[in-house]
Amino acid sequence: MATKPRNPWISIRGGLAPAAGLLIVAFFGGYAIFGANGIIAWTDYARRLKSREIELASVQKQRAVIANRVKLLDPKAADPDLVDELARKNLGVAGSDEVIVPLD
Repeated sequence: MATKPRNPWISIRGGLAPAAGLLIVAFFGGYAIFGANGIIAWTDYARRLKSREIELASVQKQRAVIANRVKLLDPKAADPDLVDELARKNLGVAGSDEVIVPLD
């Protein structure tokens, strides 16, 4: 008895579901490794975090200096030396007994 040849489309349709599943797993696996939030991106995140922490420390130090100057310029209890320094600097005045040394 001769066997009837099988239709190749039946074999292809039978393998479509596993192939699609494999492609989906490969896609998500690749994204977990190479994606924006993947394992490889974590090293970049750690490097950027260190950089931002250094920048934050610098900004906090500058903020502390500015806060101290603001405190010294409080109208109720201003520091006379700082007020004198700022007035001379902004108005460009000097006392009659002071010597001005130009710096180039």
